[in-house]
Amino acid sequence: MNRALAYAEQHFDRFVGELVDVLRIPSISTDPEYAGEVRRTATWLADHFKALGFPKVEISETPGHPIVFAEYAVDPSKPTVLVYGHYDVQPADPLDLWKTPPFEPTVVDGVLYGRGTCDDKGQFFAHMKAAEAYLRTDGTLPVNLKVMLEGEEECGSTNLAPWIEANRERLACDIVVVSDTTLFGPGIPSITYGLRGLAYVEVSLTGPDRDLHSGVYGGAVENPINALAKMIAALHDENHRVTVEGFYDNVRPLTAKEREGFAALPFDTKAWAGEVGVSVTKTEKGYSALEGTTARPTLDCNGIWGGYTGKGAKTVLPSKATAKISMRLVPDQTPHEVTEKLRRYFEAHVPPTMTLDFKDLHGGHGVLVDTESPAMEAASEALEGVYGRRPYFIRSGGSIPVVADFKNILGRDTILMGFGLDSDSIHSPNECFGLDRFGEGIRSVIRFLDVYGRSAR
Repeated sequence: MNRALAYAEQHFDRFVGELVDVLRIPSISTDPEYAGEVRRTATWLADHFKALGFPKVEISETPGHPIVFAEYAVDPSKPTVLVYGHYDVQPADPLDLWKTPPFEPTVVDGVLYGRGTCDDKGQFFAHMKAAEAYLRTDGTLPVNLKVMLEGEEECGSTNLAPWIEANRERLACDIVVVSDTTLFGPGIPSITYGLRGLAYVEVSLTGPDRDLHSGVYGGAVENPINALAKMIAALHDENHRVTVEGFYDNVRPLTAKEREGFAALPFDTKAWAGEVGVSVTKTEKGYSALEGTTARPTLDCNGIWGGYTGKGAKTVLPSKATAKISMRLVPDQTPHEVTEKLRRYFEAHVPPTMTLDFKDLHGGHGVLVDTESPAMEAASEALEGVYGRRPYFIRSGGSIPVVADFKNILGRDTILMGFGLDSDSIHSPNECFGLDRFGEGIRSVIRFLDVYGRSAR
């Protein structure tokens, strides 16, 4: 391990340069015009694995963008680690808000700016460089290593679960490792052990068959915007609890140990609120802001529209009103079950003057990971070796659906060992990744592979 760590330090500037090379490729998966660039990125990564000495490297086709798979087998008696990452990125719009060009990666004060720096090229590249450090010094790896990098994470991962199902034997492993999450704060090591799931719907109310003159018809024809707004407003009670019948039926209560863990985290609620421009937080009664954003289910209206929204005035009574609604779910809640409960809520409250259109758009399952497993202990020891302190175990309010797929299809847990920060502006202009954290990620992975490689399979 020490030789690998020394190698990583000696070659760090080159590692950054190689990361910059792959960041330059605009692998925007959601825009068909960039399909060639997405494939070019897959080819770049496959060639890089081959150059590192991985004997098995494949660009695996899907109905959408390809998946890059690489494998380095060492010894059947050694544990097998499967690393997952995604090489596709979000669109860079709006371009005028970027301080530096999004696909011309630029280092400013030790921070690398560019689309994909943190989400997720910079993070999974740390695993590739950790593997290189071992292969160039020891000539082998401490574990059997498999890496799969998908190209559709930012557009829904439509083809990922079927691909995992079709390749379950090839993906057989003892643990999955994903670096696509964040540290709790700068210099504060942490491992995510819980993710929320997601259910996302679109709801429309239609009244008259066309927009009407609000002076001629207002007062006798019910307004769909007014009706939909009333239905949405009634989705929460005075304690900010969701009113949908049965919404909390399968919600696993937080244990006393978990709540003690939340209270021990260095979280400043007032400072956190100030960072997002609010003076007061609004949380389900009885729970802290941190618990509310990571470990409790939520329901939010993400967008609402109807009628006239252009410049000036146009006095219409709209024909239709539409809203998009998302629900963040905790483990044991299932997207289908909760979506159907929300559907029944809207069906029960549709005014007799209107018709309802309810669309289930997509969803994903939440997960909880055992914090006392050998792999989790290895990750904790690795981070402690880099940061000089034991990591916190934290839960994330976001969703990574593939983690549930790994559990359901492969029967394996995932170690979420990320090195981003909430302030890295992923999905936004000026996305960035601190070079210090890129280096910390490489060293953490080197240490993890060493510790886990010595554990009993």
